[in-house]
Amino acid sequence: MFSQVGKLIYQNEAVAQTADFTMGIEIEMDRIDSQGNLSQEPYPSSIGDEKTNPWMTNDFLEVMSETVTPAADYALEAMHYLYALNTTLRNALAPGELLWPLSMPPRLPKDKTKLVLAKMGPKKEAYLKEWAKRHGYAAGTPCGVHINLSIKPYIVKLVQANQPDRFPTERDAKNYLYTVVAQGFVRYRWLLTYLFGASPLAEANYLTPQQHVKHPMRSMRQSSYGFGTKFRGDFTDLDRYVARIEEGVKEGILTSDYEFHGPVRFKGNSELKKLQKEGIQYVELRMLDLDPTTAVGVKTVTLRFIRLLASYFIMHPAMTISEVDEVLKQADECNRVVAEEDPREVTQYQSTALALIKRLSQYANQIQLGPEYTEILDELEDRILNPLLTPSAQLLNYVEDGSLTKYALQRAKRYQEAALENLHPFHGFEGGKIYSTAELKEALTNLK
Repeated sequence: MFSQVGKLIYQNEAVAQTADFTMGIEIEMDRIDSQGNLSQEPYPSSIGDEKTNPWMTNDFLEVMSETVTPAADYALEAMHYLYALNTTLRNALAPGELLWPLSMPPRLPKDKTKLVLAKMGPKKEAYLKEWAKRHGYAAGTPCGVHINLSIKPYIVKLVQANQPDRFPTERDAKNYLYTVVAQGFVRYRWLLTYLFGASPLAEANYLTPQQHVKHPMRSMRQSSYGFGTKFRGDFTDLDRYVARIEEGVKEGILTSDYEFHGPVRFKGNSELKKLQKEGIQYVELRMLDLDPTTAVGVKTVTLRFIRLLASYFIMHPAMTISEVDEVLKQADECNRVVAEEDPREVTQYQSTALALIKRLSQYANQIQLGPEYTEILDELEDRILNPLLTPSAQLLNYVEDGSLTKYALQRAKRYQEAALENLHPFHGFEGGKIYSTAELKEALTNLK
């Protein structure tokens, strides 16, 4: 059953455009040496300055490389940009350097203070030092995939123009649509964790001597042992989202508003007050582990599934304001449970997962998305029925002496060799050139 907004979009034959999000991808990967230790090499000079190059930078650690694609209209286009930038990074690495393909970091030094934080300028470095002091160095080391989704302007204009009493401005309509999408992804994050979780264990020295893990997990990165602060955001609406983060800073739970690392973030202006005034420009989804079976950390089928979910959330009834916080609080706990389940076991939420996949299949057929989506949903249904088909369960086949290092190194070397064999890698960052979005898209599109 479509919501009022969904019916409006359907009646105007614009449903397909709800899945045509503009998409950007951010991928974090650690630089390592040929033995599987964190690299001691400096930031690669041929890809510019890490402090000024927005497309190729560092995150928590100096060796945690972050590749950021320009926004793309289609999943395949986004993947083209990602492959080009990933190859660029690999070609810039020092001889013997590799990219670790797993979300959980390689073995860490026993003395974590030897880890070098990202050299991103005085303000960012001060923030990182304070964060590490509060949460520990290890907690900042897991890597992942971030997907940025921007709704097509036509949908926003259509909704506002046809419901001006409910949405007086396009800003109001846009904030509503993004809020519904955010709520949906937070509510069903556990399904993504089940389907795509790929971090079953931690390598040496990540866990403290006091931490005891009884069995492998679907996603240690998303578990209570995983990344960062466990501060809950408020996704009721933009005003309450901002107020909640400001409250966290005021209470000292967060060192700054930048520290909010929820599974979804509203994005636009980097200053919260200006974001509140100007409105949401896109949402950032932060719940995916790296997929080690591909050189770039994420597959096209995953991006298509994300698009389908987002479209489904837009078209169907949202939660009432009074129930949002409690439902999403329960969803966070549900995600923790799924993340910490043994990946070889059937999830306790299997029946709900199957029901949701069924709904998505019906929706995909209703709006005539095409056979590729049927294939994707059939494959994901198989993963729900047979947990041994999930990424984390598959990774357990390669564990030796409690470690995935041998497997990760084999993958890393294979991907590195393929990148170095590329006949036309992108060298445009040499000399410190800074590209606008349009310039970089044109340069990457013209690669032969």
